[in-house]
Amino acid sequence: MLLNHYQFRRIHQTRHPGRAPQLGFAWLQRGRTVTVVSAISALFSILNPGFVHAAKAAPPANPEVRAARALDEAAKTGPAALRGFLYAMPKGADLHMHLTGAVYAESFISAAAKDGLCVDSASLAFVKAMAQTRSIPPQPVCGEGRVRADSVTKDQHLYDELIDSFSMRTFIPVSGKSGHDQFFDTFERFDPAGHHVGLWLDEVATRAAAQNEQYLEIMHTPSQWKQEADLAEKVGYHADFAEYRQLLLDGGFRDAIPAIRAEFDKAEAERRELEGCGTAEARPACTVQIRYLDQVLRAMTPDSVFAQILLGFELASADPRIVGLNLVQPEDSYVAMTDYHLHMQMIEALHAIYPKVHITLHAGEIALGLVPPEGLKFHIREAVEIGSAERIGHGVDVMDEDKPYNLLQEMAAKKVMVEINLTSNDVILNVKGGDHPLPIYRKYHVPVALSTDDEGVSRIDLTHEYVRAVDTYHFTYPELKDLVRTGLEHNFLPGESLWQAAKIGDDFARPVAVCAGQLGKDEPAGKCAEFLKGSEKAQQQFELERRFRVFEATF
Repeated sequence: MLLNHYQFRRIHQTRHPGRAPQLGFAWLQRGRTVTVVSAISALFSILNPGFVHAAKAAPPANPEVRAARALDEAAKTGPAALRGFLYAMPKGADLHMHLTGAVYAESFISAAAKDGLCVDSASLAFVKAMAQTRSIPPQPVCGEGRVRADSVTKDQHLYDELIDSFSMRTFIPVSGKSGHDQFFDTFERFDPAGHHVGLWLDEVATRAAAQNEQYLEIMHTPSQWKQEADLAEKVGYHADFAEYRQLLLDGGFRDAIPAIRAEFDKAEAERRELEGCGTAEARPACTVQIRYLDQVLRAMTPDSVFAQILLGFELASADPRIVGLNLVQPEDSYVAMTDYHLHMQMIEALHAIYPKVHITLHAGEIALGLVPPEGLKFHIREAVEIGSAERIGHGVDVMDEDKPYNLLQEMAAKKVMVEINLTSNDVILNVKGGDHPLPIYRKYHVPVALSTDDEGVSRIDLTHEYVRAVDTYHFTYPELKDLVRTGLEHNFLPGESLWQAAKIGDDFARPVAVCAGQLGKDEPAGKCAEFLKGSEKAQQQFELERRFRVFEATF
């Protein structure tokens, strides 16, 4: 006995005129038939609608299981379906992102036009105008081979070329021009337009909020760093770092700190205004919490690097918005390779004076072939053992380190988290898939969390990194939740964790006793509420659990 689609519709319309047939057990599609069992079930649901409701009322799988099944189905379907699932999934924190590298090229082009900058047509880079006309308003005079930035939008070919110049879009490695070179060269090209900090904060916060992120730690170099470096050069380099620090402080080193804090005040005020924070029209981006990591340019002379590291420790001690410091610029550059041990010694000496300041370090963003084999032997270990790094950025070459398994065990015991940047590691180092150490870190219980690095340059977002991780390494939904929780567990916000500590790695099975039974609720109560008041970290973690509950309820 078979009923086709048309026979079924006639039965249904006789019983329920004007209503489309909806079956609890099966959907009938045009031109298809149902079996005896399906047909009987369909007829029974029509004649007795309560049957469907009773079936729906049966105890379903718990929400986390339903979400896990939805992820499995999306993974089977492909990356596009995965993106749809993961875009909405709570992603907690992005702990490794450079502010200017996170801005998309289109935003730089718009800012350059407003700033009256010019475009060098040969190098496809922004440059300052040679002069300004006496007109009202004044207009930039660019000179031969250059055009005004405000004219770029009228030339689609040039517009596209600039986007490609400022990012990895359409880039294909050729002899003498690697992905590594293109990636790092972009910064110098768009740098003249890269000083609208408030505008850029709004851009990254808006993008984060749309993807259900809640917390960002953004690397940023204050504009006054050169002033401090000049002072260090004037004082003269000293190998005794404690003495060198004191000489700089005596020379007025701290005088620049109020101006730097004012720079952050201005940027954050602009961000709040753009987002309407505190008003009835507040945008979702207002909910994204932002803290900063002082960004030290390490491809500099020793006096300059020392001054910048000292500035980072001083800023983090003076302003709670700056939660730590990091060293940046290509790790394979001559100075970074030659002075790597020296830089770790500088951090070690200053960390003894500023023990409460958090440290995360780019280490292991190198690979065989990019540097000689001996250059791969010690960066991560020295960052952990000498530089006191609580987190490692990239950590790609860990298996090329001396005694790598001992190092992995040490990182797990010390709970040193690795900030994993899959796309960045691919385009810069050509390390991906089975060549990437992400599975090895997880095997040895080293905490890991996904991050973007430079989402504007890479033309990605954090969701893209989650899609890539699931598509490549087949993470389950509970494993993804642990990745997300790891990010908030290892952020540099003050306060105790919401989770009870494990001996090795992280364990998100047991919340602190006072919050047991309350995870996922809209608001904490009793002693849990009191506990959260004293911990910004735990507040973010509690909010993440609420977001997971809301997300999982949609399945």
